[in-house]
Amino acid sequence: MNKILIIEDEESIAELEKDYLELSSFQVLIENNGQIGLERALTEDFNMIILDLMLPGLDGFEICKKIREVKNIPILMVSAKKEDIDKIRGLGLGADDYITKPFSPSELVARVKAHIARYERLIGSAAAENDVIEIRGLKIDKTARRVYVNDEEKSFTTKEFDLLTFLASNPNHVFTKEELFKEIWDMDSIGDIATVTVHIKKIREKIEFNTAKPQYIETIWGVGYRFKV
Repeated sequence: MNKILIIEDEESIAELEKDYLELSSFQVLIENNGQIGLERALTEDFNMIILDLMLPGLDGFEICKKIREVKNIPILMVSAKKEDIDKIRGLGLGADDYITKPFSPSELVARVKAHIARYERLIGSAAAENDVIEIRGLKIDKTARRVYVNDEEKSFTTKEFDLLTFLASNPNHVFTKEELFKEIWDMDSIGDIATVTVHIKKIREKIEFNTAKPQYIETIWGVGYRFKV
């Protein structure tokens, strides 16, 4: 069940909002004080915040700003003021929507449903995890094409990244230089495979603690290379 926090000092309005939202199967909590409302918004899990502008303790603008510093949940600002400057300011601080009093409770419910649905779609689309290879402090993010060694990002050229990723995606398999050249450069070596050796050397300089005793890319003398796991 989606959980909503209403931060509103006019109890009659807050209770009306609560009644209509609960009829639409939302779980609703109310806080009448701005500072306490902010603390709950930051420490508890809510799917949406309905936030009045004029509050005791802390106004809605400041609350919106502080919530946005740490959370991306939808925020609907509510105010008796109809001035565009307040709407612009509120939206500029990160509010998702702005509604002025008096308003139709059914319109409020419709807006809440729309914003929560939109947020859930965004979260759902972002929830798919990146394709990542991790082993002994080495992290290869294949989706983002980024490499980290002990959480420190290393800069890789396109071919260096492709070569490292190919080897790490096929652990313990020995590849000849000719095979690697054809796989990464998409062509036959034509008798020149030195570029593979050069790229392996550069990769080792970036990921190995001791290039003389590599723990990731192992040289199989007379054959080629393999990624050790």
